[in-house]
Amino acid sequence: MRNIMKQLLALQKFEFDARSGTAESQAEMAKLRDKVPRPILAHYERLVARGKKGVAIARHGVCSECHLRITSGRLVSLVYTNEIQLCDNCGRYLYLPDEEPLGLSYTPALPPVPLRNPSRRAAPRVA
Repeated sequence: MRNIMKQLLALQKFEFDARSGTAESQAEMAKLRDKVPRPILAHYERLVARGKKGVAIARHGVCSECHLRITSGRLVSLVYTNEIQLCDNCGRYLYLPDEEPLGLSYTPALPPVPLRNPSRRAAPRVA
């Protein structure tokens, strides 16, 4: 599946390049489209038809297109499973580069803040 995502990234680079109108680039795009399964290509094409990129790179645990944090379960499945994953927010295909850190660092919890009781004052009486 990583191979499919690499092909989609290459296709995306061709499609969003300003010089993609040449015959050579059109032929290369057709070759890349033939290597991608039809359902995956159809979802990608729907996003591109709306002017959006179809593949987002997961950098430091964040989707590079919608800039929201990817859930830890989805990040782990990007690394350890051979399944294609979608961003929960924007619906783009997620691609994790080989040497990219996951962004699953431990952050210690802050100590609890003690609650103070506000002083109670008697309300003035209305006669």
